[in-house]
Amino acid sequence: MSVTTNSADWFLEAQTAANTRAEAPAIDTPEASRGRTRIVPRALRQIVGMVTAESLGVRPNQVSVELGDDHGMLALTISTSIRVVSLKRVTLEPALIARTGGTILARSATSQTEIRRRVGELTGADIGRVTVCLTGVDVTAERRVR
Repeated sequence: MSVTTNSADWFLEAQTAANTRAEAPAIDTPEASRGRTRIVPRALRQIVGMVTAESLGVRPNQVSVELGDDHGMLALTISTSIRVVSLKRVTLEPALIARTGGTILARSATSQTEIRRRVGELTGADIGRVTVCLTGVDVTAERRVR
């Protein structure tokens, strides 16, 4: 079951509850001197948006992110468009699909994996589920190297 909330502190509350359940380390261990970094939901949404925009070749303002809970892990629901080349170019040159990263479905699946990995690296959050909803296409001409 996935729960989406607009509360600004839901993620922090879940992390606090998880840390309270864990055993506290002894004072003389190296773990005791470590601190915690908290990321507010707005910043987390921006990080996910930037990673998604980079992955799918769109502008960050074309990406919408919802945060949720997936059994104690972070669930991401992302709505975005995807950059593609025109169908006219694809029919003239079928190899263009492979050169631009594959089909739309393949690129979407690859981006889910990349988003999970990269957001986890940047934030330290446990990412459970990543749902990418493609809402449109951004048709752009393929750039040629001069």
